[in-house]
Amino acid sequence: MAREVFYSKIKIHNREYLIASTNKGLAFVGCQNGNMDELRFFFKKDNLVYDDKINQPYVKELEEYLDGSRTRFDLTLDVSGTQFQKQVWNQLKEIPYGQVSNYSAIAEKIGRPKSVRAVGTAIGKNPVSIIVPCHRVLSKNGGLGGYRGGLPMKRELLNLEKEVSKGD
Repeated sequence: MAREVFYSKIKIHNREYLIASTNKGLAFVGCQNGNMDELRFFFKKDNLVYDDKINQPYVKELEEYLDGSRTRFDLTLDVSGTQFQKQVWNQLKEIPYGQVSNYSAIAEKIGRPKSVRAVGTAIGKNPVSIIVPCHRVLSKNGGLGGYRGGLPMKRELLNLEKEVSKGD
């Protein structure tokens, strides 16, 4: 049975984002200036319903983060994924604001040291970009690696956190 997914298109700092939630929590944060194809990729079998009101609490926290006034999220998530993906995503949430990790370290921490590529794939399928901070994961050599939102977005998020962390 298809579930209802409520989405909104929001503008923060001259960039548009699509976000989506269910009755259980936030289910999706899109890339900067992303489009409906990105949303449909994650919710192929669901009914998409435009609803700004239901998403307002999630929008507020995302705006606060992008303004530099929020360093951790308090919202409830409703994400779908395999057990392995959820294990990786949970580990991403352990990376402190303003700090970074790498794919190998994530693989080690979840007890799957030889699964570095699978970790990278799971990170790329994270439906709640920014909230589950996949932008904090770099290549082992310190390079940016990949990012579903593109490297400029990843660099921007890392720089935001670096600047905010300096003020502490």
